[in-house]
Amino acid sequence: MKRWLMLALGVNAHASVTLGLFGLPLVMPEIQRHFGVPLPLAGIIANAPAIGILSALVAWGALADRHGERLILGTGVGLAAVSFAAVAFVSQTWAVIALLAVAGAAGSAAMVGGGRIVLRWFEPPERGLAMGLRQVSFTLGMAIGAFALPPVAGAYGLPGVLTVCAAASLVAAVLAALFLSEPPHEISGSGAAPAGTPYRQPALWRVHATSALHVVPQIVVSTYGVTCLVRLYGWDSVAAGQLFGVAAIGGAAVRIAAGRWSDRTGLRMRPLLLITLATMGVLVLLAAGTLTRTWLGPVMLALAAIMTVAGNGLAYLAAGELAGPAWAGRVLGTHNTVQNTVSLIATPLAGVVIEHAGFWAGFTVGLGCALLSLPVIPLRAERARLS
Repeated sequence: MKRWLMLALGVNAHASVTLGLFGLPLVMPEIQRHFGVPLPLAGIIANAPAIGILSALVAWGALADRHGERLILGTGVGLAAVSFAAVAFVSQTWAVIALLAVAGAAGSAAMVGGGRIVLRWFEPPERGLAMGLRQVSFTLGMAIGAFALPPVAGAYGLPGVLTVCAAASLVAAVLAALFLSEPPHEISGSGAAPAGTPYRQPALWRVHATSALHVVPQIVVSTYGVTCLVRLYGWDSVAAGQLFGVAAIGGAAVRIAAGRWSDRTGLRMRPLLLITLATMGVLVLLAAGTLTRTWLGPVMLALAAIMTVAGNGLAYLAAGELAGPAWAGRVLGTHNTVQNTVSLIATPLAGVVIEHAGFWAGFTVGLGCALLSLPVIPLRAERARLS
């Protein structure tokens, strides 16, 4: 039972810090109003934590490999709380971006530490389910943010939103520092990495590349989805946030189901391929719905919010298993660094595409990246490794 408590602490830390690291796009209309900036710049502000995340993930991974999850989660998430609180008291755009980047660098510790908990506390037949539950931390954080942050923004503005983010992170950091511990023994089957660097395996590079391509549709939907409903369909921002909250709950259920499915089949990449194909179908209908401004747009936007995150846990787990226990922190840090690099680049570019061509064009770009990922997914390498 103790392993489930450790998992719960990791989930809580990641979900809590997710409010500030990834939840700010849910209040994009308030960010635009507060700073008086155009949509692409508002997208940069909302995703500014990604700048810091890029600089720190691998370092947190190395620290986790050496010192364990307790230190990095307590320290990192705690520092993120302080940074969010500081942002609430500044008004200059450059200072907000800088402090949010610091929060991202600190809070990214939860992105690495939670994954290592799964690899170090759970045997392989349970890992898909455990990683699905761990990945729920992102969708849980986004669901809470979708229901809570828009009303807070309406009542207290952006400083109120940042204060909520700081409080949630602080509580999670204290719990992690007090109660996380090391596993009592080495878990078997922790990975198949060869001696030395695991990057001698081409499959690991392909897993990273697959996730990088999958980030693009995810970031387009999560960053600009609320704005699409407000601008294109005339929705109230609170109602739009609530739709994404419901979608986040659905995304959590799908992640858990995908993890359980991968445990039963013993495969991670084949389920990921099938999820990618389903996601592409949703994105086709989403682009068509927003182009024609029909009811299909909001329905497919909700489904896209679910499907674009459904396979993240499978790729993340595959990267960790290929890394092996000695390299897990660094490889998972690299995996998230690749994703956040692409996210940081894609966010303003997608904003420019949307401003000049429409929301349908932004969703079509995401569809194209999902299509490009199909031949990259290392299906044969996984079968060969398990045979």
